[in-house]
Amino acid sequence: MKRKWIAGFLAAALMVGLLAGCGSSGTATDSNSSEAGVNLRLYTYGTEEAYNWKETIAAYEKATAGVTVEVVNLSEKGDTAEASKKLDLAAASGEPMDILMFSDAAGYAQRVALGMAEPLDDYIAKDGYKVEEDYKIDTRLNGKVYALPGKFNPWYVLLNKDQLDEAGLPVPTDWTWDEYAEYAKKLTKGEGASKRYGTYFHGPQGGGWLEFVKLMMINQPQGSDFLKPDGSSNLDDPNFKRTLELRVKMEKEDQSSVPYSDMISQKLNYRTQFFNQSASMITIGSWMNTEIGGTDKVPLTFHVAVAPFPKNDKADPIGYSPVTTDYVSVAASSKHKQEAYNFVRWYTTEGQIVQNKNVPAWNQVKEEEVTKIIEKILAGTKNPELVDKQSLVSTLLASKASELVPPASYQAEVYKVINEEYEKLILGNQDIDTTVKNSQERTQEIIDSNKK
Repeated sequence: MKRKWIAGFLAAALMVGLLAGCGSSGTATDSNSSEAGVNLRLYTYGTEEAYNWKETIAAYEKATAGVTVEVVNLSEKGDTAEASKKLDLAAASGEPMDILMFSDAAGYAQRVALGMAEPLDDYIAKDGYKVEEDYKIDTRLNGKVYALPGKFNPWYVLLNKDQLDEAGLPVPTDWTWDEYAEYAKKLTKGEGASKRYGTYFHGPQGGGWLEFVKLMMINQPQGSDFLKPDGSSNLDDPNFKRTLELRVKMEKEDQSSVPYSDMISQKLNYRTQFFNQSASMITIGSWMNTEIGGTDKVPLTFHVAVAPFPKNDKADPIGYSPVTTDYVSVAASSKHKQEAYNFVRWYTTEGQIVQNKNVPAWNQVKEEEVTKIIEKILAGTKNPELVDKQSLVSTLLASKASELVPPASYQAEVYKVINEEYEKLILGNQDIDTTVKNSQERTQEIIDSNKK
């Protein structure tokens, strides 16, 4: 029998709601209002250390008379999986909610489908801006906006600048995958166990890190995933095959990329590959901002520079890459939707500057403000002086997100199939054309079976 996550979740939520109704007290309902005005309840996975809530909320309350904001922390460790489970249980038990934060596109899309988030289009129209213009991330799902983006974590390329200097290579500011491959060849040095590779790609692994099998898809304005927004296959996109060709060329022909077999058998980690100087470049997310200056666990002993995510062709626009963000929504069950929206809009704009913890997705943030945030982030590392700060700031300012593709209920199945076919290719058991053909056919079988 075919399983649907929405149906399963609704059944579980209904049961939890019935159970919660027997044991819940009436005090929670009262917490949504106060004699002074409106109390908003913000449900988040973000810890105080990572999100500076006390200072951020204090600034908002000072500027907004009659409104208080109560932070409901769903995980003391900042564990997004734990937080998601607790959020779902809280929603099912009828707890008063006003503002919700989701950590990833899948979680955001799933809860929108469940009716947990309020459409924001009317509020946005009244304020007179467009999400796709005011923010670096377009959060629309099925033509509607259910969240505004908070932080902005695009992918980029970390480079060992000392090794670049040794090879006579400048820090790229605008480059293609072909140029990336050329850099990797020139940076590769030595043989055997002590060989230094030009690059390391951390995936895919068992169905995860599939970004590394769609490198030339995810830097496009649209069509950045294996499935289209309507759930149909996108594997006829030539950039899927081009990505496979790139990976095979770099690993098998140029021998400039750490072998996939080594990554799997030795359980290699991208941090140690880069910081131990076993690989000169890694393509990774900018969550690494807090680590690129070195930590106690993974020290930095060389100069680091940052380059934008490569383009496919020289004529392509610069900056498109995978991006992670906080999706900040108004709860559909909120009794104070206008006040909740007002906070969401402030938090995702001026509030990001006050919070001073992450690079904002807001397009109106000034370069000097981004620089200050980066300086604060780097100051928390062991050797910030070894980081080329200007290349990091410039890369972040140039980056932007592609169209959000809501995950289909069968996405995990598709990812598993593509991972399996990729492994056959990279381990030498089938050619590229067979890999594309098998991936397309097996994906279509999954799509067809889920339509029944």
